[in-house]
Amino acid sequence: MNKLFSRCQIFLQGFLSVHLIWLIAYYLTNTTVIPNPVLVYKNFGSVLSDRMLIHILYSLRRIGAGLVLSLAVGIPIGILMAYSKKANRILYPFIYFSYPIPKTALLPIAMLLLGMRDGSKISIMFLVIVFQVIVSVRDSILTIDKTMYQVILSTGANKFQIIRHVTLPAILPHLLTSLRVSLGAAVSILFFVEGYGTKYGMGYYILDAWSRINFIEMYIGIITIAVIGFLLFISIDYLASKL
Repeated sequence: MNKLFSRCQIFLQGFLSVHLIWLIAYYLTNTTVIPNPVLVYKNFGSVLSDRMLIHILYSLRRIGAGLVLSLAVGIPIGILMAYSKKANRILYPFIYFSYPIPKTALLPIAMLLLGMRDGSKISIMFLVIVFQVIVSVRDSILTIDKTMYQVILSTGANKFQIIRHVTLPAILPHLLTSLRVSLGAAVSILFFVEGYGTKYGMGYYILDAWSRINFIEMYIGIITIAVIGFLLFISIDYLASKL
């Protein structure tokens, strides 16, 4: 709990620092592109009541679906690569090549194959997260102390019990760290993937406000998506402290 409080305190300090820079930039530039932050927050209430919650829920649903699919696929593949030299020889070149490719570059292909709706957006979220999960699981398994296996093998444990009682608990810290990084990346690409084929989502909201030259609503969207990213970040921290 102290760690979470510390994270919130750091976030608040950064939040205030950014807003101070924002306020100074507003007075120095005197342009509508950088509105007065006080004016932005005065309009926050009216915008939040105007279907903002729907946009937030759509974005969270896409991120959540991508996260669940990534864990369902990434954890078994990572475990298989760590325990099977043959599987690792086959899969590792593909993972090594695919991991650094910008996943947003695949959005046109995803839209052609899966359509303009949520399928293509969730698939990009999946691709952003899954490779991080696979690499994290595989590498963290390889660092597990071999004596831990000897202890549980001496009790007659089978492979499933080894994975359940040794592997999964041992990789959990690394896995949660990789998820924290991946969720940050997933939130950051909402602006891009939600700009096409949808009328809901925080990315669409920001782009729509920008196209209407409504900079107040655009900045409200940016602030909202930043807070969503932070809440997801500390949620992983809280989950880590409990598990």
